[in-house]
Amino acid sequence: MCGNNMSVPLLAEAVTVSGKETAAVIFLHGLGDSGCGWADSLTEIRLPHVKFICPHAPKIPVTLNLKAMMPAWFDLMGLGPDSPEDELGIKKAAENIKAIIEQEGRNGIPPNRIMLGGFSQGGALSLYTALTYQHELAGVVALSCWLPLHQSFPSASSGHTNLPILQCHGEMDTVVPLQFGAMTAEKLKTIVNPHVLTFKTYRNLPHSSCPQEMKDVKEFIKKYLP
Repeated sequence: MCGNNMSVPLLAEAVTVSGKETAAVIFLHGLGDSGCGWADSLTEIRLPHVKFICPHAPKIPVTLNLKAMMPAWFDLMGLGPDSPEDELGIKKAAENIKAIIEQEGRNGIPPNRIMLGGFSQGGALSLYTALTYQHELAGVVALSCWLPLHQSFPSASSGHTNLPILQCHGEMDTVVPLQFGAMTAEKLKTIVNPHVLTFKTYRNLPHSSCPQEMKDVKEFIKKYLP
């Protein structure tokens, strides 16, 4: 449901799929999309005790797309591993997501019962937010993405080395190539214990999702948010 008039800005218009829950998944969409874009897919895999929150990114000018205004969590200058990054924008976006986590805590769901997830730019932000958050979360679902400000890690990490991470990537992704996903997985192994990191790839999958990937996401949620 949209428009629940909460005090946290991103929650005010977030798509929330809820019932009687003891846990939550905050899922962040990709560049140019909206929370509604993932709500249907997540509804199909949700568990009765897990609430899904899908906030909408604000519209900002995106350098990669000739400064066109579009929903984006932060500015993108390029999609290469060494492209300049919007450090201030990334950190501000992470604080906004942390505010949602804090609000859920006030609603009775503690951080260790909250999972972050996202696709593409949203997955990138979910990784950065979880790794820099003061409290350890239940896990991260990182789909077709990368780790922003990767050179600042592991020193930028809050030190939660047992944070479970499910990283998924299509082998035919031409937007965020599989190579970048593999490089991210190797970087993550220096930040968290390798045994809590799972990196799955999907044959013939472009920059998108597929039923098997969503099945794997559901199993990950069931495991870490029982």
